[in-house]
Amino acid sequence: MAATKKAVLGPLVGAVDQGTSSTRFLVFNSKTAELLSHHQVEIKQEFPKEGWVEQDPKEILLSVYECIEKTCEKLGQLNIDISNIKAIGVSNQRETTVVWDKLTGEPLYNAVVWLDLRTQSTVESLSKSIPVNNNFVKTKTGLPLSTYFSAVKLRWLLDNVRKVQKAVEEDRALFGTIDSWLIWSLTGGARGGVHCTDVTNASRTMLFNIHSLEWDKELCEFFEVPMKILPNIRSSSEIYGLMKAGSLEGVPISGCLGDQSAALVGQLCFQDGQAKNTYGTGCFLLCNTGHKCVFSEHGLLTTVAYKLGRDKPVYYALEGSVAIAGAVVRWLRDNLGIIKTSEEIEKLANEVGTSYGCYFVPAFSGLYAPYWEPSARGIICGLTQFTNKCHIAFAALEAVCFQTREILDAMNRDCGIPLSHLQVDGGMTNNKILMQLQADILYIPVVKPSMPETTALGAAMAAGAAEGVGVWSLEPEDLSAVTMERFEPQINAKESEIRYSTWKKAVMKSMDWATTKSSENGDTGIFSSLPLGFFVVSSMVMLIGARYLSGVP
Repeated sequence: MAATKKAVLGPLVGAVDQGTSSTRFLVFNSKTAELLSHHQVEIKQEFPKEGWVEQDPKEILLSVYECIEKTCEKLGQLNIDISNIKAIGVSNQRETTVVWDKLTGEPLYNAVVWLDLRTQSTVESLSKSIPVNNNFVKTKTGLPLSTYFSAVKLRWLLDNVRKVQKAVEEDRALFGTIDSWLIWSLTGGARGGVHCTDVTNASRTMLFNIHSLEWDKELCEFFEVPMKILPNIRSSSEIYGLMKAGSLEGVPISGCLGDQSAALVGQLCFQDGQAKNTYGTGCFLLCNTGHKCVFSEHGLLTTVAYKLGRDKPVYYALEGSVAIAGAVVRWLRDNLGIIKTSEEIEKLANEVGTSYGCYFVPAFSGLYAPYWEPSARGIICGLTQFTNKCHIAFAALEAVCFQTREILDAMNRDCGIPLSHLQVDGGMTNNKILMQLQADILYIPVVKPSMPETTALGAAMAAGAAEGVGVWSLEPEDLSAVTMERFEPQINAKESEIRYSTWKKAVMKSMDWATTKSSENGDTGIFSSLPLGFFVVSSMVMLIGARYLSGVP
């Protein structure tokens, strides 16, 4: 019997999309940007103490290999020849910090995730060392001193983990964000792996000078980080090395972008003033500011957007970061158990169509932009005996939209020209109630691409466009037109403003809950083993009773 003929589609490009909640590998047609196949694996998060968030770097790496192999199998079933995959891009959760042994390839501690709060006392101590009239950290990095960024997480590992200290002393330690860990491992690991990062990920460490595009000696000395453990800095689009194992052995890894920068590229926001909002574990609004660094006066970050080639110019962005978006749905599923799958939240919210005056501020890791308030904690308020799990589900979705409104307002004030519509992407955009709520609360149209995997698409574009690969043109005339779904506001402006102002009252009530001691040590006396948000939720349960949470009238 003759062998089945493989479909010829032209050059293909793969993308690793390693997020906080899951890992995926996706394959695109470089001529049409069509998604051909993908595979996804959920990633565990560990919470050893209150406010601590960790992941296993080896589990992350194995999930990448699994996703690549499963996707290749699926392509085979579709009769698509995987030898057409000419390059691989990497997109990743940013700031999450890994230190590993370069001789054995073994992580020396779990990855400390971007949401982690254990370093709050370190931040407070360091902030006293920065002159009021010369905030050199923010001037050089574009970032506020916060638990969010890698430098303080790395400082904690250097101070508290003996295996890390010993490896540094013996010149065996390497540091990296998730992109560095993956690229080093995929290109050979202890047998010649490439230790590098790109400018977008480096710009989230608080050790990188966003003007000179180099590791900054003064910043490294301030955080007491040895520069010898840092990865080499590269552009977002160039060949870093070749895959050394698996079905795609020999394929170049030639694109690397932090997930939010990848989404900006995938949404084709290449012009000054173009913006996108990604709804993932957190929520991230980025606005391209071109070749100039714009410093915010309203709580936003200045960050590197992308640099698509060694000899290409760097682009910058203003960013509004919200810590908890999709994570609140996962919390309702895993901690409260009021839904069995993340998709169920849309059904619950649809049953009532309102929060009935219930407001949910999911400040599980403090508040990010525009407040930068680490003492905040999650609250649910406005409860009555009528409140049930459907109202709480609706309030959780509204919370994502209200937080987006806050960072959009800050963006509009910084840029001076209000956005006329909001381009959106990310897994949560499949929720039509969320998208309609977002349009109502912003009171501008929300525009969603029909293919929502823009983060992976951006990484694939960077990889395919790299010098030496050249299978993906980024010239405006060559970029494929994207079909969009549009959500128009359906409530009046006055109602939108009333709901937003009530939300702001709830935010004020969430502040000044946590102490430095509880954030740093996970120690809250007899309650030290209870999960974040226990006090608020347990009060809620006592007030409205288990029968209302279960939806019984």
